[in-house]
Amino acid sequence: MTAAVIRSEGDRELSARRHGREWLVAQLRLALTVLAFVISGGTIGFMLIEGWGFLDSIYMTIITISTVGFEEVHPLSSGGKLLGIAIILTGVGSAGFAVGTAARIMLEDRIREAFGRRFMKAIGKLKDHYIICGFGRMGRIICEELTERDVPFVVMEISEDALGELEREGYLFLKGNATNDEDLIEAGIERAAGLVSVVTEDTQNVFIVLTARGLNPKLNIVARSATEESVKKLVRAGANKVVSPYFVGGHRIAQAIMRPTVLDFLETIVQNKEMNLRLEEAKVSPKSPLVGKTLSDSGLRKDFNIILFAVKSATGTMLFNPSSDTEFKAGDTLVILGDTSDLNGFDKMVKGE
Repeated sequence: MTAAVIRSEGDRELSARRHGREWLVAQLRLALTVLAFVISGGTIGFMLIEGWGFLDSIYMTIITISTVGFEEVHPLSSGGKLLGIAIILTGVGSAGFAVGTAARIMLEDRIREAFGRRFMKAIGKLKDHYIICGFGRMGRIICEELTERDVPFVVMEISEDALGELEREGYLFLKGNATNDEDLIEAGIERAAGLVSVVTEDTQNVFIVLTARGLNPKLNIVARSATEESVKKLVRAGANKVVSPYFVGGHRIAQAIMRPTVLDFLETIVQNKEMNLRLEEAKVSPKSPLVGKTLSDSGLRKDFNIILFAVKSATGTMLFNPSSDTEFKAGDTLVILGDTSDLNGFDKMVKGE
């Protein structure tokens, strides 16, 4: 199951309702305030104009607002009749609006409850998915990329503003703290393929990585680091890869100055969605017919029109620009460039499907 499953018009409608709830609550408070003012004003008005007691005055005010049709408590003077008209014009509308708004809020709560159960059911079905911890500027970009590739993921966030945006986007998400075991288990960490920790504070990222690694030793964990000092701590905590946005950004700026054409080429491959070219990696399965074959015999260029840049062995050794007699082994990871349609066909062959 992927994130695209929940990006439907129905979900967007529920999202709009959620954000309209605050407006409804504000309107209900206003209506109740006006209603309370009308009841108080009407009660005091009947006491002063007609000289009635408190009980008769408030009773007359309530039956006037409710329009139940009971007879007047006592005969009304001209002033009392004018007060009754004012109560009807202001109180009936306020009472009706308050009741209607309250009913809408209760309906919204029921819908949100059902929507939440649907989300939990969807999360429970996820397997080999990714858990994104934090929906800040980096988290948004990561979610866009994963959605583009139709990769299943769930976002963990605690900020109400971020949760509102997640619901508007239609992403699968959980309100929770990624440093808590229970919340990560609820996100399916035991079934997940990886976790990305991109919260603002490095200390939180360290705790998240430490917690996640303890719950799933095989998990592929990528973490964000704002400082150089935190990189080693995140690696010791269990991160497979640590990315520093400032280092990456500074490096790209330097490349733009010194090697602008190289950077343009890489950006064209990575960012240009109009082109079908993709820079990908593919892991060789033991069932793949590629196992035991050399690069010259594999047909990568001839059959799939794919360019091989590098081969990473199961032990972690990286071989760049492999020669024609390089033999593929199970567990090798190939860094390749090719057309999207060609890559899809090659991916099946690599997996032995």
